[in-house]
Amino acid sequence: MFSFRKTSCSHEKITPNMVAGYCPDCGEYVKNQWMITRCACCGIKQQSRVMRGKVSADTSYCRNCGSSSFKTEELESIDIVNVNYAIVLKQTVENKRHGFIQTWIDENTFTSMKLLPGY
Repeated sequence: MFSFRKTSCSHEKITPNMVAGYCPDCGEYVKNQWMITRCACCGIKQQSRVMRGKVSADTSYCRNCGSSSFKTEELESIDIVNVNYAIVLKQTVENKRHGFIQTWIDENTFTSMKLLPGY
């Protein structure tokens, strides 16, 4: 029979109010990116959606000037002014830590070595 299982995690437990965090379902580090779509001609904010992993405007033409070109901007954080137009993308960040590193320092004698904290 047909299998309708999702092949990748949708990170539903990473809520939009979080900046970033580890997904408890798959263990990947996920960062929330807030995006807003504007008209390239007049700069008015447009309603947007995510299609195939890309942010695009809901309409084909600007409601203010009729232009068909749009630009997408990344917001640092969401505020009350942009909440109706912004959309959140959940991007997975590759974790580059492969092991535990510890460093020893020498204070001119071999008997009094100090252990630095691991990073």
